[in-house]
Amino acid sequence: MMGNWLCRPRAWCLALVAGALLTLPTLASAQTDTPAAAPATAPAPSAVTTDPAGINGANGSLTAPNAYLSGWVTGQSNAAATDTEDYSKWSGFAATKPTVEELAKLTSKAFYSINIVWTLIAGFLVMFMQAGFALVETGLCRAKNAAHTMFMNFMVYVLGMTGFFISGFALMCGGPNGTGIGGPGMLGGLPNLNAMHTINIAGGDWGLFGTTGFFLGKSAYDGATLVWFLFMMVFMDTTATIPTGALAERWATKHFMLFSIAIGAFIYPIYGCWIWGGGWLAQLGYIKGLAHGAVDYAGSGVVHLQGGALALICSMILGPRIGKFDANGKPKAIPGHHMPMVILGTFILAFGWFGFNAGSSLAGSDGRIGITAVNTMLASASGALVAVVVMYFLTGKPDPSMACNGMLAGLVAITAPCAFVQPWAAFTIGAVAGGIVVGSVWFVENILKVDDPVGAVSVHGVNGAWGLLALGLFADGTYGSGWNNVGFNSYLGTAGQGVTGLFYGDSKQFMAQVISIAACIGWNFLAGGLIFWILGFITPMRVSREVEIGGLDIPETGVLAYPDFKLVETTA
Repeated sequence: MMGNWLCRPRAWCLALVAGALLTLPTLASAQTDTPAAAPATAPAPSAVTTDPAGINGANGSLTAPNAYLSGWVTGQSNAAATDTEDYSKWSGFAATKPTVEELAKLTSKAFYSINIVWTLIAGFLVMFMQAGFALVETGLCRAKNAAHTMFMNFMVYVLGMTGFFISGFALMCGGPNGTGIGGPGMLGGLPNLNAMHTINIAGGDWGLFGTTGFFLGKSAYDGATLVWFLFMMVFMDTTATIPTGALAERWATKHFMLFSIAIGAFIYPIYGCWIWGGGWLAQLGYIKGLAHGAVDYAGSGVVHLQGGALALICSMILGPRIGKFDANGKPKAIPGHHMPMVILGTFILAFGWFGFNAGSSLAGSDGRIGITAVNTMLASASGALVAVVVMYFLTGKPDPSMACNGMLAGLVAITAPCAFVQPWAAFTIGAVAGGIVVGSVWFVENILKVDDPVGAVSVHGVNGAWGLLALGLFADGTYGSGWNNVGFNSYLGTAGQGVTGLFYGDSKQFMAQVISIAACIGWNFLAGGLIFWILGFITPMRVSREVEIGGLDIPETGVLAYPDFKLVETTA
């Protein structure tokens, strides 16, 4: 998702031409957003101080929609600027015959506008995925806990966002221009996000976390920056949602609320910074020559592996549901109550995933989004298909719930490599994920003895790791030139070569992906597990035995999901 803005050279040619034109001594005046207002004088571009990409000066660039502009060029009326101005004669230009500089400004504005609108729409799609998660998780749980499970999926959006607003965005995204990675040029480079806390080791300044943008104040108070906030926030919300399924049917509401805030405010953003915020995993390439550094296009690691790792460690701490394992430790099936709800939720998630993956370009002007979308579709299909075939082989039945998990596993796995692989590879990646998820569900229950009602650890955690590895294997080098400040002109001796996996000649990329997996699991086990455990001293992390047996709906939320039915618990 992050990468370097120069990884899209064709889309940027037009913007660079516009930027060059605007550096001419005879700059045209910038206009305010209100047509009737008098033109504002544009600041002269100064030396680059905070933007490694070189497009933004200290006072901002006329080609970039950032906080330092007095107004983004919108044109004005050709009539005289008076109280009785004729708005029917309003024009996109300040003069009847626009200058070359004015045309450049308008062209640049169109470029950024397309990207901003695309990113917002994609973010809206990802936000709607919350409904899909709520349906899948609730359907896979028992009726007596339906209101509580649905409520957690609702509140995690509110709580996670609160934490991300307070400090999460600043820690994750406050410093890309404080390292050599740079901000997302597709949204103007965001030169205002330039404060990174670094540590110098072995001759390199490695980024740990950002230090600007807390409460979205000061430099974060900018239109393009807030577009990035919205998009990154809904991704964080997906991570925060994953543990609600794994810990369902026994997690106390107050403890859930505190932990969800902690995920958005601190746990998720730190690793997110290391990959997408200009941090040390992204820097492995240009500092230490480890290919393009760790790459994760849309979040197999940042979103899903983080969520899966949190689900695993927290499930181990919380313990299984009453009756899940018999006296000999053998797992017992606890069926969900509403399979149609699960299938509907899966389709909603698959739909929203187009925003998840194709939207991670942050650029409607990026021609790669079509390939990304098709790869996403193919992996979802092959994941579901293989899961069904495996279940037929094992049980003689297709198992709709496992079919849904197979589709979601394919989607999780293709999320990291979706922009870097060919369609046949996407289908293969999804197919492998469909097989992995079946085996992983068995392993988690029978070997690890972990109770995961919805299979979150297997779908998101295991297949999130597979997605990162798949990028390191199948990336074919046709996309990502300049990614993470590596190979702007050529890579591996080839002009225009982008992110390249092991099967195409770059073993170092695979190594970088392995390092990112280890860092992700280690961080979430350590920080997430510790915070989850500490919060248990503030408020109980688990409901009482009586509440768990009778159902969490009334004791934890005050309402029943199905008040017209009498709930009967048969499990001792």
